[in-house]
Amino acid sequence: MLRIEDLRVEIGGKAVLQNVNLHIPAGETHILFGPNGSGKTSLMLTIMGYSNYKVTRGRITFKGEDITYLPIHERARLGIGVSFQRPPTINGLSLRKMVEICSSDREANVDHLAEQVNLSSFLERDVNANLSGGEIKRSELLQLSAQQPDLVLLDEPESGVDLENIALLGESINALLNRGVKRSGSDVHKGMMQKRSKSALVITHTGHILDYITADRGQVLNNGVMQCSQNAREILKWIREYGYQECMTCTN
Repeated sequence: MLRIEDLRVEIGGKAVLQNVNLHIPAGETHILFGPNGSGKTSLMLTIMGYSNYKVTRGRITFKGEDITYLPIHERARLGIGVSFQRPPTINGLSLRKMVEICSSDREANVDHLAEQVNLSSFLERDVNANLSGGEIKRSELLQLSAQQPDLVLLDEPESGVDLENIALLGESINALLNRGVKRSGSDVHKGMMQKRSKSALVITHTGHILDYITADRGQVLNNGVMQCSQNAREILKWIREYGYQECMTCTN
């Protein structure tokens, strides 16, 4: 689904990512750990194609196609979707209209999609206007549910979200990715017979989202360099016990 090879990225002439390699097969969800300022969001925005992130070396391949220098809208049309950590308010554009614009199926039932994330009463409001942190995250997932991308990029989905909302977010993410519903560390095998084809890269600083979604693998990014790749829960356990600095020492 996604292959990143020897990637180096600059912003304003300053390197923010160096020698990054990442491989996410179809149907897999990967977790990207890292301390604040480590380059996690920079990597996500580079994958999405933001122009101020200049690729100076390496290649990004999506579904076998080189997208290293494609603009954002072409990557979205190919099947990449993103949920931002702090998306902007869009005055004058209703959430309903936004979901209709995002929809890959012009016959999609917007009201039904909104009901699944408890946002039915927000459809006629401007996008993200006067919404809480949890409501904004659910709004982002509503737009992704309409878009149905093959690769989902989630930037800190648990950030600023209370426990009630994070459980709903976890269910919505699992549904989007055709995975089982997960609550408090135990799997409820719902819809697991569906063939999983969607992939995801989930950025997290705290790791709380792992209590609600199922991950296939984890990576640690620090100072713009990918440090390790292994079982996501093992990485989280190590980070919680020893901190990121000890994690970095272990991989050197």
